[in-house]
Amino acid sequence: MHEITERGTVIARVIRASDWKEGLSFYSKDNEFIQAGTWRYNAGKELLAHRHNPVERTATVTQEVVYVKHGRLAARIYGADRQLLETVELKAGDTLIALHGGHGYDILEDDTQVLEVKNGPYPGPERDRTRF
Repeated sequence: MHEITERGTVIARVIRASDWKEGLSFYSKDNEFIQAGTWRYNAGKELLAHRHNPVERTATVTQEVVYVKHGRLAARIYGADRQLLETVELKAGDTLIALHGGHGYDILEDDTQVLEVKNGPYPGPERDRTRF
């Protein structure tokens, strides 16, 4: 796992396809709005049925997870002052967790396929983001 930081704050985490460990691994801290982890088990493993209890949560920022299913992209990671911190290439099987700051993407390969997951509810584009 690779962390991109600014003045002691984790702005983003990159989880490479090769980073997946045996068992359950979470790459988020308990206090972060988005919780992202990986599973890696062999056949025969049973995960017990469960449900999630209603718990009131308050999120003050949108955080997102981007998983590259197929293709390649360049993720540009920006700090709080909109300055570029790092550009990281993501390939099939890689995941980016965008926690703070800003981000932008450049698609590098035809038919690049990405799954994006972020916390909600979604207040609409005018309230949710500022483009730069």
